Amino acid sequence: MSLDRHHMLCLHTVLEGLRMGLCEFSGPSRAALIYACKPGAPLRVVDPQNLLRGHEPRIREYFIDSSEWREGLPAPEHVAFFDQFHARRLGLAGLVSLGGRANGVAYQMWFTEQHPDLCSPGPTRRWLELALRQFSISICNRDILALDAASNTLQAMAPHAVHDFIVDERARAIGPDTRLRVFNILSSIIQISKTPEEGAWARGRLAFVEPSRLSRLHYLAKLPKAERPRLDHSKHVRKMLLSVERTQRQLVSDGDHLIGMAQGDLPAGSLCALFNGRHGMLSLDGSPVCSFSDGAFQSSNRRPNLVTLEEALLEWPLDDTQRSTLFATVSRLVSIAGEQKYGCALIIDPYTPLLSLSGHSLETPMPLAGDERLALAAGLAKVDGALHLSAARNQLCAFACLMDGPSFPGEDRARGARYNSALRFTHSHPELIVVVVSSDRPVSVVQKGMDLSKPPTWPQVPSMLRPPPTLEEWLE
Repeated sequence: MSLDRHHMLCLHTVLEGLRMGLCEFSGPSRAALIYACKPGAPLRVVDPQNLLRGHEPRIREYFIDSSEWREGLPAPEHVAFFDQFHARRLGLAGLVSLGGRANGVAYQMWFTEQHPDLCSPGPTRRWLELALRQFSISICNRDILALDAASNTLQAMAPHAVHDFIVDERARAIGPDTRLRVFNILSSIIQISKTPEEGAWARGRLAFVEPSRLSRLHYLAKLPKAERPRLDHSKHVRKMLLSVERTQRQLVSDGDHLIGMAQGDLPAGSLCALFNGRHGMLSLDGSPVCSFSDGAFQSSNRRPNLVTLEEALLEWPLDDTQRSTLFATVSRLVSIAGEQKYGCALIIDPYTPLLSLSGHSLETPMPLAGDERLALAAGLAKVDGALHLSAARNQLCAFACLMDGPSFPGEDRARGARYNSALRFTHSHPELIVVVVSSDRPVSVVQKGMDLSKPPTWPQVPSMLRPPPTLEEWLE
C-alpha cells in the first residue's frame, strides 16, 4: 500500500481526532502510532509531537532486536474484523499503549500520555482501540466524506470510552449476562450533577447494583415498588440525594428506579457515583474509573499533582525519612486547601539557619506531626501571606509571610499576585521551593523563578502530516 494522499489524510484525521478528544478528557495530551500497512512491510512511526522520544531503547528492543511484537498475532486474512487480544501492550513508562490488527492495516500500536492524576487507564485504552478501528476502516473505505465523521466520533468519545470500559470490567467480574444499562446510568449521572436543589449542587452517594444482587444489601429503608422514583427523573433523584448527603449512607438503584437507602459494602459489579458539589467521582467495585464536572466525564482523580515537588525534593540533602515526612505534610496541607477551596502558599526552606522572613513568627516552631497541628497549620494558611516550613525538621516556623523580590522577565501576567510573588521570591532565593495553591484548584510548584508543574510546550501538529519515516529511520 503506497502512502498516497488518502493514506496521509487518514493518518492526520484519526490522529488529530484522537488527540483533541483526549485533551478534553485528560488535559493536554499527545498521541503517536507505530504501524505496518501490510505483512512484511516496514514499520512506520507517526509522532508529530515527540511523544516517543526518550523511549528509543525499549522500542528498538521490542520491534527491531526481537520478533516479540509478532508473536501470537494472526495473519490479516484470518482477522474477521479486529484482533487486540493477541497484541501485547508495550510497557513504556508514563505512556498508555494498545496494539492490534484489523482489516486494511496489518499492525498498529497506538500511544498516549498516562497523566499522573489518571483515575484509570482503561477508558483511555478504549479510546485507542477506537482509533485503531477508525484508521483501518478509513484506509479500506477510501471515503473522504467519512473522515470528518471519524474525527468527530473520536473527539466525542468520552462517555463511550467510560461505558465500554465499565461493560468490559463488569463482564469479567460477574459475566456478560447483566441487566444494568450502563449508558443510561452515565447519562443520568451527568444530568443529576447539573441539577441544583434550592441553589445547592448534588452531594452524596448513588449506587447502581445488578438487580439479581439487590437482596445482598443492608437496607436502612426500602421504597414500595409502586412509588420508586425513575432514574431518568433527575429532579426527583436529586431531591432524594438529600437523605444521604454528607453521610456514609447511599441511595441504591437497579439502573431504572431508586430502590431505597442502604449502608455497608456493595456486591461485585456495582457502580457508585459520589457527588461532591460541582464535581464527583465514578467508581466500579471501589476502584475509581473517572471523575465528572461541568456536564462531562474527565480522567482526573482531582487530587493535587505534586509529582514535580517529589522530584525536586530528591535533589535536597534530606534522608528518606525526612523527605517522605515533608512530602506527606505538604500534600496534606495542599489537599485541605483544595477541599475547602481557598488559596495559599507554602515556602519550603532547606536553609540552616532558616531565612528571616517578614511575617508572624512562632515563639517555638510547631512540629507538623498529628492531625491537630496539621489542621491548625491549614487554618493559618488562610491568613494572607505564606506559611514558612522548615524542610529538615518538618516544622511550621511562621505564617502570613510576605514574598517579595524584584520583577524579572519570567513573570506570568495571566496569573494572580500570589503566583507571581512566588516567581519573584524564588528567583531571588533559588534554593527555596514555594507551593502555590489557587482557590480554583490548580497547584503550582515554583523554584528558581520557574513553575516546575507547568505543562511543557510541544511542537504544533502540522495541518498535514508528512510521510512517516520507517522505524529504522526514526531510530537513527
